Amino acid sequence: MTADTILEREVTDVLATVFDDASGPVYAVNPSRAAIGDLVTALGEHADPPTVRLLAADRQLKDVMDDFIVASRAADLVDEGLLELKVLEDAPNHSLLVTGDSVVAIVDVGEQVAGLTTDDGDFVGGADDYYADEWERAEAYSLRTPPISQVRETLETDIGPDAASDFDGVLESLQTARGDGDGLDEVTISLLVAAKNGELLYDISKWGEDIGLASKATFSRTKTTLEDMGLIDTEKVPIDVGRPRLRLMLGDERLQDADTDELANVAQSMLAS
Repeated sequence: MTADTILEREVTDVLATVFDDASGPVYAVNPSRAAIGDLVTALGEHADPPTVRLLAADRQLKDVMDDFIVASRAADLVDEGLLELKVLEDAPNHSLLVTGDSVVAIVDVGEQVAGLTTDDGDFVGGADDYYADEWERAEAYSLRTPPISQVRETLETDIGPDAASDFDGVLESLQTARGDGDGLDEVTISLLVAAKNGELLYDISKWGEDIGLASKATFSRTKTTLEDMGLIDTEKVPIDVGRPRLRLMLGDERLQDADTDELANVAQSMLAS
C-alpha cells in the first residue's frame, strides 16, 4: 500500500492529476458546489478525459446547474459521453474521487488543496464496488439545459454570426449566469444580444424555445421586464400576414455605447439600481 498527497492551489489541478492517472470511470462522490463547477471545467479542458460518474445530492446539483455557464458546459460533456449525473440519496460527510486504481479525498483549505490518496488494493476495490452499487441504485439527474455547442451553432445559423459572437462575448465576461443578482440569466443575455443586433423578438424567442433554452412566454415576460426598466426598446415591424412583429433595440445610451464585454456589467448595474 502507498499513500500520497497531491498538493495544488486549485481543485481543478487536483482533478486534472487524478484524470491523468485514471484507467477507467471515475466516481466523483459528493463534491462541494464549487468543486462540481471545477470538475466540469477540468473535464472539458483535459486532453484525454476519462468518463466521470458524478454522485451528488439533488439540491446540490440543482443549485450548481442553475448557473447556465456550468450547466451548458456539463450538457456538452453529457452529450459526449464523458459525464453522467445521478442523485445521491444519502450524501456522506466526505468528498471522494474513486478510480480503478486509487481513492482520493479532496481537502480544500483555502490557500491550497490536497488530494489525500491511497492505492491499497483491498480498500480501493471495496470503494469501487461500493460506489458502483450506489451508482446502479441511484436515479439519473435530468439536465434540461442545452449544450453550449448547440446554443452557439444554432444561434449563428438561426439568428446570425454577429449575435453568436456577442453571446459568447457576454458569457466570457461573466463569472456566473444565474439571473438572481449573481450574473444575468441566459434569457436576458439572449434578449440583450438580440437587441444589440436589432433582431426580432419572434426570431430570438422561437430560437430559444426550439433549443430548449426557455419558452416563448418566458422570453416575452423577460422582454417586458427589460423594457419597463429601460434596458431595451421595441418597434413594430409590419409583416404581410398577421400582427406586426417587434424589433428589439437597446434602450439606453450606456448599453448602446458599451462594448460586448462591458454589456453585462452595464446591464447588471441598471437592473440593480
